[in-house]
Amino acid sequence: MDVDPTRVLVLLPAYNEREALPGVLAELVEALPDATVLVVDDGSSDDTAAIARASGVRVLELPFNLGVGGALRAGLLLAQREGFDVVVQCDADGQHRPEEIPRLVAALEHHDLVIGARFAGEGEYDVRGARAAAMRLLAAVMSRVHHQRLTDVTSGFRAFGPRALLLMSTDMPREYLGDTVEALIVAKEGRLSVGQVPVAMRVRQGGVPSHQAFRSALYLSRVGVMLVLALIRLARGRRKVVVA
Repeated sequence: MDVDPTRVLVLLPAYNEREALPGVLAELVEALPDATVLVVDDGSSDDTAAIARASGVRVLELPFNLGVGGALRAGLLLAQREGFDVVVQCDADGQHRPEEIPRLVAALEHHDLVIGARFAGEGEYDVRGARAAAMRLLAAVMSRVHHQRLTDVTSGFRAFGPRALLLMSTDMPREYLGDTVEALIVAKEGRLSVGQVPVAMRVRQGGVPSHQAFRSALYLSRVGVMLVLALIRLARGRRKVVVA
């Protein structure tokens, strides 16, 4: 896929990310000077939006917190309406390396949706306990669904090609884990090709992780419920064919 860099949108859903955001945006602008960077401020209670504007990037402010799925859908819809060819989703906390983005975009030559995957042979990022077990389960199931080896289906580092952008700008799930796990079910329904690129992750560059102890304790049970609902949805055969 020959991509014009001026038609690439780098999308960062952000909720109370004032600490990490300046450094993240500076890296993105330096690494991808021709791309457009959009911060979707997901109802932050701090000055995330003001900091993003001061960095010279585009900002979309949501009136209240919708969660990653809602913020992502808003950004994808803006990208689709403004004619961007590719959207790359990055975390606003600095875990994703901007220099990896061209590799994700290049992989869109073979896939509609590309995941920047941890646990695929690069870097030393590690997850343990219930979260690790849940992630392995999800990866195994989604690999079987897509007939493609996927090691990190909860990654928030992804590239959306034209077909994925068209579908996900209206059908991106907004529920917890919906933007990752259920989104892959939506991709299957839409007959999108999903692949992955191994990436090395960094630790969060500032702020507070979204998965704190009490949330991690519930993670495995939520994964189980989400997986059952997603597979029931797929079994019902709700086909949504995307026109190229």
